[in-house]
Amino acid sequence: MNVLTFASRKGGTGKSTLAANLAAYVHRLSQPSLLIDDDPQSSLTFWNSLRGDDALPLKPIKRTLERTLKKAERKGTEWVFIDTPANMSASVAEAVQSATLAIIPCRPGLFDIVAVQETIAFARRTRTPYVVIINGAPSRREGSEAAAVAYTRDCLSRLEVPIWGGQITYRADFSLSLAGGQGVSEYDAGSQAADEIARLWSAVEKSVQVVRGARAGTPFHRIAA
Repeated sequence: MNVLTFASRKGGTGKSTLAANLAAYVHRLSQPSLLIDDDPQSSLTFWNSLRGDDALPLKPIKRTLERTLKKAERKGTEWVFIDTPANMSASVAEAVQSATLAIIPCRPGLFDIVAVQETIAFARRTRTPYVVIINGAPSRREGSEAAAVAYTRDCLSRLEVPIWGGQITYRADFSLSLAGGQGVSEYDAGSQAADEIARLWSAVEKSVQVVRGARAGTPFHRIAA
């Protein structure tokens, strides 16, 4: 079983949006998955309620995360998506430590770069594999990244932070799809937004494969690039 934890101390980075869209994409692939909403705002739970009869399996953490994950594994779950609040509380720390891969969204900009470093530092201390996803980015122009995206990527690279080579662009499709209880891959499978989610999922799967195949002692904070 693979556990993806979406974490960032800063609010508004798009943790719930990424979790919902990746979970919806996996659902289309008919891979057994589970949503765990540990965010008091319950955005993921609300989105899932809008899906009606097509709602994804979702569990609150009734006792401990460990027990919830063990039960999910016994049921044959392949992918778990954990949405967390915008802090580094004990529950977030446990979710990060339990992750096969921690996904840390970061919007382009100085304050966001500073904010994600606490989550990155914790992942490194606990030897949890992680990757930063540049989210809510301005559109590319003539194939080139916006200046803010290039700046963010350069700053994080200097800190030896593994960053996904793509970006999730700020698009209306994300808001419109979520409002209908969908992911962009369900809302408009041929859209640019859906293509970005598909590319991100491919990168996540490859990173998880690397994590699973890594030998003991590998510096995990480097292998998810």
